[in-house]
Amino acid sequence: MMNLGFVSIISSMVMVFCGLWSFIYYHKHLLNSLLSLEFMMLGIFWLLSLQMSNVGSEVYLSLFFLALAVCEGALGLSLMVLIVRSHGNDQFKSFNVLQC
Repeated sequence: MMNLGFVSIISSMVMVFCGLWSFIYYHKHLLNSLLSLEFMMLGIFWLLSLQMSNVGSEVYLSLFFLALAVCEGALGLSLMVLIVRSHGNDQFKSFNVLQC
């Protein structure tokens, strides 16, 4: 019979790989890319919190990681709002490198 901790580790790895797969194959819109990055960060946070619970009561590193993930999400959404206001949509094919 499989251990519950092993199932949790495997499911968090599946979350990370599904987020990576969706980041690679569904990169047509900026929102899809941001959501897949957040899904990967959630899987890594889950894996980190599982490993830190085995070590002891050290929760500060996982809270610091969660704060960084939240800041990354807020920064990504603010950049998406800025891009939608300037370009009209969030599709990557509408971006021009030469245009400032």
